[in-house]
Amino acid sequence: MNAPVPPFHTLRWRAPGVVEVLDQRRLPLEEHYLVVESAETMAGAIRTLAVRGAPAIGCAAAYGIAIEAFRLRDQPDDRFEAGLHHAFALLAASRPTAVNLFWALERMRAERNATRTLLRAEAVRHLIEAAHLILAEDVRANEAMGRHGAGLVPDDAVVLTHCNAGALATAGHGTALGVIRSAVAQGKRVRVFADETRPVLQGARLTAWELARDGIPVTLLPDGAAGHLMATQRIDLVVVGADRIAANGDVANKIGTYGVAVLARRHGIPFYVAAPASTFDLTLVSGADIPIEQRDAGEVTGYGGVRWAPEHIGVFNPAFDVTPAELVTAIITECGVIREPDPASIRAVLGIDRNA
Repeated sequence: MNAPVPPFHTLRWRAPGVVEVLDQRRLPLEEHYLVVESAETMAGAIRTLAVRGAPAIGCAAAYGIAIEAFRLRDQPDDRFEAGLHHAFALLAASRPTAVNLFWALERMRAERNATRTLLRAEAVRHLIEAAHLILAEDVRANEAMGRHGAGLVPDDAVVLTHCNAGALATAGHGTALGVIRSAVAQGKRVRVFADETRPVLQGARLTAWELARDGIPVTLLPDGAAGHLMATQRIDLVVVGADRIAANGDVANKIGTYGVAVLARRHGIPFYVAAPASTFDLTLVSGADIPIEQRDAGEVTGYGGVRWAPEHIGVFNPAFDVTPAELVTAIITECGVIREPDPASIRAVLGIDRNA
């Protein structure tokens, strides 16, 4: 019998004012935890993809505020407030597309506003507890998503996924991979095809690593092979995560997702999105309003210190694309499954008054 695989933690609170972040840039070759003791360091970890995935980014931002408050706990009032103001700005600027980042920062800002009359030590304690709560809520949401989504996965299922929407992209269990994990936990047999997810290979480095650790059969394929795969082999469903979902159900996710959705529709394959309620941005009418992050050209022209593209060429490197709601079979949330998403069905499942 194989020895059990030690658990990993995307983020973990190790000591007062200290958070450890599993450095996803080093996976799958090395499990290395970054020690983070300031908002500036946390913002850098988010910006450089040491921590990534919309729910995980939200949790990281919350902890960034908590550890900065702890770091500044003995400063005079004006320096404490200025330091926290700067921390909120740094973290908000770290990545623009994942709305969970801004949702978590608003939660932490509300907590700070509610504790202004408390003694400093008590106010800091409340901020730390708020970050812990955001982390715990994310795990519970992912587990609920998994339960709702597992019913959409048939026994002996063959699933295609794109990017990484697993425990690494969340506080634990995962969104898209959480659905797969929950189906397996129910006794269903599941095989997974994972797109490489260029240019930084989240599928190859992270999704394949997670699934292999769990003993779930996984086959890696180049992004460009997805259409051929659907045309020549049985694929029962596609399930992906999301970084922001507009009010009409348009979904922003890792670049290449839109192409997979188009191919799935062409071949009659259900296309599911798994995301928590915090990923919805109902202030945006459609996906056309979602800001799309443009990343460094070096992610496309080479990798790992090796350059394979010519010097002095233009590079187009959007981190995300938008899949129209009409291509989404259903969105799986912790509140339930939103079938054929539109503004009314989204609000109904999320329990939001349409007049709110």
